[in-house]
Amino acid sequence: MIATAFELAGGIGLFLLGMLLLTDGLKAFAGEALREALLRFTGTPVKAFVSGALVTLLVQSSSATTVALIGFVSAGLISFAQAVGVVLGASLGTTGTGWIVSVLGLKVSLGFYALPLVAAGALARLLGRGRARPLGLALAGFGLIFIGIEFLQQGMRGLSDVFPLADLPVGGIGGSLVVMAIGAAMTVVMQSSSAAVATTLTALHTAAISFEQAATLVIGAAIGTTVTGALAAIGGTVPARRTAAAHILFNLATGLIAVALLPILLRVIDLAQRHLGLDAGATSLAAFHTIFIALGVALVLPFADRFARLIERLLPDRGPALTRHLDDSLLSVPAVALEATRRALSDTAAGLFAALRGVQSGTAADAPRAAELREALERIQAFFARIPSEGEDAPVSRRRLAQVHAIDHLVRLQSRLQPRPELVTLTHHERLRPAASLMQSALAVGEAGLRGCASAGWLAEVETRARALAGLRAAGREGVLRETAAGDWPPQRALELLDAVRWLERIGYHAWRVCNYLGGAGEVEPEPLEGAAALEE
Repeated sequence: MIATAFELAGGIGLFLLGMLLLTDGLKAFAGEALREALLRFTGTPVKAFVSGALVTLLVQSSSATTVALIGFVSAGLISFAQAVGVVLGASLGTTGTGWIVSVLGLKVSLGFYALPLVAAGALARLLGRGRARPLGLALAGFGLIFIGIEFLQQGMRGLSDVFPLADLPVGGIGGSLVVMAIGAAMTVVMQSSSAAVATTLTALHTAAISFEQAATLVIGAAIGTTVTGALAAIGGTVPARRTAAAHILFNLATGLIAVALLPILLRVIDLAQRHLGLDAGATSLAAFHTIFIALGVALVLPFADRFARLIERLLPDRGPALTRHLDDSLLSVPAVALEATRRALSDTAAGLFAALRGVQSGTAADAPRAAELREALERIQAFFARIPSEGEDAPVSRRRLAQVHAIDHLVRLQSRLQPRPELVTLTHHERLRPAASLMQSALAVGEAGLRGCASAGWLAEVETRARALAGLRAAGREGVLRETAAGDWPPQRALELLDAVRWLERIGYHAWRVCNYLGGAGEVEPEPLEGAAALEE
C-alpha cells in the first residue's frame, strides 16, 4: 500500500512538474510570437476560437492561455467577446494532452527512453545560451511527463489490488454524479485537469476502471477545473472575473450536457470503434473528451457575442473608466503593460481635449471632471513607474520613452484646464478668433484620432493646425506690440491679450505632441515649432 501510494504520488508529481516545465519553456522559447499570434487572429469569435485552441495545443496549458488572455482583455487589446472565443478554443485545445498521453505515453513505454531527454534538456538549460535555455527546459519537461506516466501505471496496477476502483458507481444519474464529483475533486486537489485526465487514462489503461466510469471522471475533471479558475479570480479585476466566469459557465454547461447525453456519446464512441478503427481504451477516452468539449463549443460559439454580453451584465465594470485598462497582472509582460498605459493615456488625453474645448467655449471645467482627469493621470504615472524595464528590446524602449514625453505634455495641458476667467473671455476677442478656431479644431481632430474615429491623416491635420497657431502667435505678438507702442492698446490690456494667445498656442502645441507620441509611431522626436515660442513654457 505504501509503495503504491508513493508511486501514485510521485507519478502525479512528475507529470505536473513536466507539464509546468514544458509550458514555461515553450512560452519563453516562443516569446512574443505566441502573444502576437493570439492577438493577430482574434478578429472574430471563430478566429479567436482557432487562435485559443492552437496556442493551447502548443503550450499544453489552458491556464497559460487564459492568463495571457486576461492580460490582453485588461489592456484593451481585444474585446471580451473575442476573449470568449479564445476561452472556448483553450477548452478544446487542452484535450490535446489526453491524446499525447493515450497515443504516446501509454501505448509505448517511453519512461525509460525519456531519461536521456531529461538529461539533455537539463544540460541545455544550464549550459545553453539564448533560446537554447528555454528549449532545454521544455525538453526536460516533456521527458518528465512520460516518466510520470510510467510511475502512474505502476501505481494504478497496485491500487487496483488494494482498492477495487471498479466498484465505483456506474450507470444511472446518481452514480454518474458521484463519479463526476470524484473527478472534480481530483482536479481540485491536483490543481490541473490535465493531471486528472492523465490519471484517469492510466487507470483505464490498466483496467482498474471501466470505460463508462472513466468517461464520467473526465467530465468531472472538466467541471472541476472551473473551481481553480474561480479561486484564482477572487479579488481579481473585472476582466479576470469575467474570463473566469466564461470558463466556469462553459465547462459547467458542457459537463452537464455530457452527463445527460452520456449514453448517446458512449454509443458514438462504440460506433467509431467498430466502423472507424478507433482503438478501444485510452485512445477512445481521449476521443470522448474531445467530442463532448467540441459539442459544447458547437452550441456556444455561434452565440459568443450574446454569451459575452450576458457575462458583462452579470459582472459590470464599475471602476474608473479612464484607467480601466491598468491591471497589476500586466506588469509581468512589459510590452502589454505599456500598451495598457498607452490606451489609458489616450483616453485621458481625449477627455482632457474635450474639457479644454469646453473651457475655451465658455463652459468652465466642472470640479468632478477636472478631479477625475487629474486622478487618472496620477494613477497612470504610478502604474507606468512600476513597469519593469530589464531586458526589453529597442522597440519597447522607444515606446516607453514616447510615453514619458506624452505624460510630460499631458501634465502641462492639465495645468491649463482652469485658466483665469478674463483670459478665456479675451480668446473670444475678434483679434483672437482665428487662433481660437485653430485650437478648437486641433483638439477636435486630436480627440477623434485618439478615440479611433478620425481619418488616416489626422496626425498631419493636428500638426498643421499647431504650426498655424504658432505662426499666428508670432505675427500677432509683433502686431500687438507695435499697436501698443502707437497707443492703440493700453499696456495692461496688450499683455492680457498676449497671455490669451499664448494660452491658445500652448494648448495646440502640447496637443500635437501628445497625439504624435500616442497616436503615431511614437519613436521620433517631433520638430520644434518655429521661433522661441516653441521652447518656452
